[in-house]
Amino acid sequence: MLNLARTQAQAQGLPYAGIVSAQDAWQLVQAGKAVLVDVRTNEERTFVGYVPDSLHVAWATGTAMNRNPRFTRELEAKAGGKDAVVVLLCRSGKRSALAAEAAAKAGFTHVFNIAQGFEGDLDGQQQRGHSGGWRWHSLPWIQD
Repeated sequence: MLNLARTQAQAQGLPYAGIVSAQDAWQLVQAGKAVLVDVRTNEERTFVGYVPDSLHVAWATGTAMNRNPRFTRELEAKAGGKDAVVVLLCRSGKRSALAAEAAAKAGFTHVFNIAQGFEGDLDGQQQRGHSGGWRWHSLPWIQD
């Protein structure tokens, strides 16, 4: 699964290891082959929900979405080093792609983006949660 993601990433010219589906990410985490890191804000996790036992390292913070200047250092500390297999999750897969790129530039060799994120892509009514994403696939999540 990860080898295929790497091959596809190389073919697409991605600057990080690859993209995995939410289902594949969960399978990897359940098998102990990856750690899941949620890069959304604290507010998003609180009000929208999050994956139980996921790690949290915000890519950006607050309503202004200010970039977290300590992101890669915090990721390294929480994930267990730059050689850990890490799958990154955000709302839609866009911020986690930026976070994956930054992590790869910082020396992480096995960092993957979760396609469609936690809530999925926008639908025809400009709403999320109706097409793709972690929750849409009925994967485990909780809300405070």
